[in-house]
Amino acid sequence: MLVACGILSIVSFALYGYDKGAARHGNRRISERTLHLLALCGGWPGGLAGQLLFRHKSRKPSFRLCFWLTVLANGAMLSVLNGHRS
Repeated sequence: MLVACGILSIVSFALYGYDKGAARHGNRRISERTLHLLALCGGWPGGLAGQLLFRHKSRKPSFRLCFWLTVLANGAMLSVLNGHRS
């Protein structure tokens, strides 16, 4: 599971970078739904790094709220899964 989260984080980070560039150049963007889905599935560390490094989506309150809710939901899912393994 750790490997999957690592891969999703790398993908998420790359998509934040891509989306920032697309926003600057008026190109097709990555949907917020996609970014949130990646965060929910475990890619939130890469998403957070992308927000900080690229300064992307970091000033939009509705996006930030939804992002942190996906982080909490991901943590809750991991906690439940970990509880089933004990």
